[in-house]
Amino acid sequence: MSNTPPLYFRELGDPQKPVLCLIHGLFGSSSNWMGIVRLLQEQFRIINLDLRNHGRSPHYSEMNYPLMVDDLLALCEFLDLQTVSLLGHSMGGKVAMLTALTHPERVEKLVVADIAPVAYENRFASIFKGLQTMPLEQLQSRDAADLHLSGYVAEPGVRQYLLQNLQKQGERWGWRFNLQSLNEAMSLLTDFPEVGHSAFPGDALFIHGELSDYVNPQAIKVIDDYFPHNRRRMIHGAGHWLYAEQPVPFAQAVASFLQ
Repeated sequence: MSNTPPLYFRELGDPQKPVLCLIHGLFGSSSNWMGIVRLLQEQFRIINLDLRNHGRSPHYSEMNYPLMVDDLLALCEFLDLQTVSLLGHSMGGKVAMLTALTHPERVEKLVVADIAPVAYENRFASIFKGLQTMPLEQLQSRDAADLHLSGYVAEPGVRQYLLQNLQKQGERWGWRFNLQSLNEAMSLLTDFPEVGHSAFPGDALFIHGELSDYVNPQAIKVIDDYFPHNRRRMIHGAGHWLYAEQPVPFAQAVASFLQ
């Protein structure tokens, strides 16, 4: 077996406790979860990873859900983990769901944050335009990058989330994520792979934000088909970024379900 892990990861929490893998969303990284890690680290051994083309993980031209599932399982092999519980947000939630549906024997319990196993419209066109037109060569500061992005992304919180990926390499600014591969893969990433009549036999918790429209009545029907032993929990006063907007009730919901 290779000495190099297939993905960048941070191992946190109590090594004697049950294993929980955290899987971030599009344009995210393991950094996004650190507030939740602080709330859960006494109860779990946490594997907090960067998906391919994100954070500090390798960049590839190919980007789709089956490949991300393979990466996750390869990381589990590297860490000698037979079964894990998964917590995924948005795109990471789709990775977690596909892992549970295609390799149910590897998944202890499943927690999915504000996403369903369905196709969504592409809501990211203006974000990509803002990122692709960022004048990286001439950029003077993060404030200048924020000002540029404000012409494409209205919400300051979303801009800050995106700008976490802006880093200075020597004298030049660059993106930590693989912008080209992500853009080319968007039709696959907004969709969900065909898995036939699979159903996950284990327990699943679907947490959604009260102010988000990602989990609607049609999506709930599909969730019930794929995950017959699911529970649902709404987080009041939270939108799509529910774990960042309401970290304490989110972490409590996760911990009480997993224990």
